[in-house]
Amino acid sequence: MVSYASVYKTKDRIFQQELDTKHDKHERLVKISRDVTIESKRTIFLLHRVTSVPDVEEILSEADVKLDGVRQKIGQIAEELRGEDLHQFHRAFTPGIQEYVEAVSFHHFIRHRTLMSLEEINARLVFMRENKGEGEVAWTGPSVLTFQITPIDYLLGVADLTGELMRMCISSVGNGDIDTPFQLSGFLRQIHDGFSYIGNTGPYEVSKKLHTLRQSLGKVEDACYTLRVRGSEIPKHMLADVFSSRAATHVDPDEPMV
Repeated sequence: MVSYASVYKTKDRIFQQELDTKHDKHERLVKISRDVTIESKRTIFLLHRVTSVPDVEEILSEADVKLDGVRQKIGQIAEELRGEDLHQFHRAFTPGIQEYVEAVSFHHFIRHRTLMSLEEINARLVFMRENKGEGEVAWTGPSVLTFQITPIDYLLGVADLTGELMRMCISSVGNGDIDTPFQLSGFLRQIHDGFSYIGNTGPYEVSKKLHTLRQSLGKVEDACYTLRVRGSEIPKHMLADVFSSRAATHVDPDEPMV
């Protein structure tokens, strides 16, 4: 006759194995997310060079290659989540996904001067499983994997994008480009208006980002005001210094330094 103690021990071992498996998967997702964040940041730094080089398309093509590499990392996340509840592991990979949204949206804006939609981003996160070679274990799962970025991660990534656009504005002025700040001002105003509709009714993280978004918009509008009112008085090579010093006076103590 099987004792209750042996039954409980068996169940404990099963539960322990399940918890260990989930913990190991969580740690792998955290590591992949860090890789996604690092490569996305490198792509953003590369894209900032478009304000100072004659061949913008060369920079965009190089960024395309880097973003393809990031998408391959996201494919690894999709494979780890196959058959799992995404929300159980969401905190493990959300930082990397937000950084990817920021990078791919920045790339899209530079090329098209529009905001990349969530549907367009998700359409690129479809991964084909390569056939196994001879002697390898046959793949029993689906041959196509998809990863769907959540609306929350998309909104948080777009909110972070506004900070990069603000920096692009300052860099553009420093290189004698007077038109880009006004384009960025109108674009940021549209993003701000969209976030304002969400207000305090959305998730806490989104409403918290709204403060940073307003700061970025304020700095760009301040730059446009200076250009319009005092642009003829300030030599072009000094405009960037003027805007950088004015922006520094508006830096929020909670805003991360780059």
